[in-house]
Amino acid sequence: MAAHRSGPLKQQNKAHKGGRHHGGGSAQRDSKGRVGPKILCKKLKKQLSRVDQRHRASQLRKQKREAVLAEKRQLGSKDGPPHQVLVVPLHNRICLPEAFKLLQNEDLGTVYLNERGSTHSFMLLSPSLKHRWSFTYARPGDLHTLLDMAKVADTILFLLDPLEGWDSTGDYCLSCLFAQGLPTYMLAVQGLPSLPPKRQTDARKKLNKTVEKRFPEDKLLLLDTQQESGMLLRQLANQKQRHLAFRDRRAYLFAHDADFMPSEESDLVGTLKISGYIRGRTLNVNSLLHIVGHGDFQMNQIDAPVDPFPLNPRVVKSQKKPSMSMEVCVTDAAADMEEGLKVLMKADPDQQETLQTEVIPDPMEGEQTWPTEEELDEANDSLKQRSRVVKKVPKGTSNYQAEWILDEGDESDGEGDESDDDIQHEGFMEEESQDGSGEEEEEECETMTLGESVRDDLYDEKVDEEDEERMLEKYKQERLEEMFPDEMDTPRDVAARIRFQKYRGLKSFRTSPWDPKENLPRDYARIFQFQNFVNTRKRIFKEIEEKETEGAEVGWYVTLHVSNVPVSVVESFRQGAPLIAFSLLPYEQKMSVLNMVVSRSPGNTEPVKAKEELIFHCGFRRFRASPLFSQHTAADKHKFQRFLTADAALVVTVFAPITFPPASVLLFKQRRNGMHSLIATGHLFSVDPDRMVIKRVVLSGHPFKIFTKTAVVRYMFFSRGRCEWRGCWEDGPD
Repeated sequence: MAAHRSGPLKQQNKAHKGGRHHGGGSAQRDSKGRVGPKILCKKLKKQLSRVDQRHRASQLRKQKREAVLAEKRQLGSKDGPPHQVLVVPLHNRICLPEAFKLLQNEDLGTVYLNERGSTHSFMLLSPSLKHRWSFTYARPGDLHTLLDMAKVADTILFLLDPLEGWDSTGDYCLSCLFAQGLPTYMLAVQGLPSLPPKRQTDARKKLNKTVEKRFPEDKLLLLDTQQESGMLLRQLANQKQRHLAFRDRRAYLFAHDADFMPSEESDLVGTLKISGYIRGRTLNVNSLLHIVGHGDFQMNQIDAPVDPFPLNPRVVKSQKKPSMSMEVCVTDAAADMEEGLKVLMKADPDQQETLQTEVIPDPMEGEQTWPTEEELDEANDSLKQRSRVVKKVPKGTSNYQAEWILDEGDESDGEGDESDDDIQHEGFMEEESQDGSGEEEEEECETMTLGESVRDDLYDEKVDEEDEERMLEKYKQERLEEMFPDEMDTPRDVAARIRFQKYRGLKSFRTSPWDPKENLPRDYARIFQFQNFVNTRKRIFKEIEEKETEGAEVGWYVTLHVSNVPVSVVESFRQGAPLIAFSLLPYEQKMSVLNMVVSRSPGNTEPVKAKEELIFHCGFRRFRASPLFSQHTAADKHKFQRFLTADAALVVTVFAPITFPPASVLLFKQRRNGMHSLIATGHLFSVDPDRMVIKRVVLSGHPFKIFTKTAVVRYMFFSRGRCEWRGCWEDGPD
């Protein structure tokens, strides 16, 4: 059979420019080991074959799997910290003592009880499972304690009611926990077998539908018998852990015991000894320690006492029940700490972090961003004596502001020139006026009770008419601000050129220049600012991952000696409040300007005005501050908002200690009856004092006559002198 031959009409394709097209292997053979100049100056890039690529991907998967297994095995093991479990009942019908009794499973191991004030906790050590748990609980009504304990809990065990799941208080608690960041959790139902058999199936279906709204892919476990308790504990031991970003890069400790030694000078301040297990990262004695709700402190020493809760404890036979091999024991951790006490590290004064939070301004430096009163007076006198064009300007106007003010010679004789279509109306902007309300950065731990679901029958008798009047006035102001944003009537008792002397006109809010260092508040001389915050954050996080830190390793039981601590810290601990400590990263004790992006909570409609005192939960910190609100845009200038709106995300600006994001943010407002309500949630956006928050004012009037290119507006000014003075409103209002 003859072979096929192409005819004269065969398509001829254009040849490749480089001649024959070579593959990767032939290119390596042709190069004969020569390396190009681009590869020499950069990191050598190896071209792997497909077999090598698959092998490398398999190795990476194996390494990640081993890392997850190692983390799971370390938590609760003899070398790691105990598995911290926080039990949260979400309904008032749940019997918490009965649940704790079931969790104290004596068939699995030894139980150590610990009663301190009003907080009940216990340790469960199971040599058969090679795991140890530390159980604590928090009521949903004690909101701040619940949020603080959730920051350090490895697992949260939610107890649900078989009929309703959770009540209004439990739902409010879940909203706060989801906004803060939920660690590993588990759902357990208590009391389902107590229902009639015919209702159990319907109750289970109804409960599953209720749970799917917040936990769509989670299963419900039962907690009514000792066998179900054992299954739940095994599930806790094998559960994959979820990470919270703000605690993965810091060392933290949940105190099991605390002791206070007053100083020689005063009984109100002394050294606090905190005992507990190190979690998160290695703790260095030279770093600072933040006690949640109390402030930042320095450490003098770290001791390593004997672990009071070893995984293989000594077995004590019970005289009453000789058949039982394990007994519930009540131990005193302080007695064990004295045995075999060993000093791990002592603080080095040369390497220890300082507690300085604010800059002390030096008047001799003569910084342009921080002039004194005498320098301001000298600058005004020198401006008056200059031989330049003399203009009428408001008091305190700078050179930059004076360029925007037209002189009388620049005015046009024609009446219609003012309202020409080509003239752009200028808005009135005011620079942000930060106050020092953020100085009160920390507060003591406080306990509160939520009463959202409780009806006050004596409301009419206890109502405060003055507070009601103020609240009504605030509602009216919020409504007017929503309908007529930034509009303001010209005051009749004060001259407009004096009332609006801090404002300036901008041809364009977006493109007009504005110096962020101009006319700064005096409080800005006391805060710290990064030259490049993003690069500093990356450098610190990279050092945490790569650099080995000397100190107490994760899982060690240690005693921290914290100096200059007020006695109120240990008093609150003895009364039942948790004592939680976080190590601080570099610069996190210093004050700066924090910007947070928040959204209004759907369940709260109460008006919140700017500069009202609010309670902040920012990452691991809790403090009070009076924030400013501004629009969340990508521009360099941001419009000031007088109220916290519900339809869009806003940026909240406060004076506060530096915190490196990511960190969750919760805003609470204290009511007249002392309760706290969640008003907004969000995250930390940046630490930037140069973020410009501009206040705008629109002068309002009544249009009387409208022509083609001009308009007559009445009731804007009420005297001839104010109309003729053209310093601040040359082109009229927006």
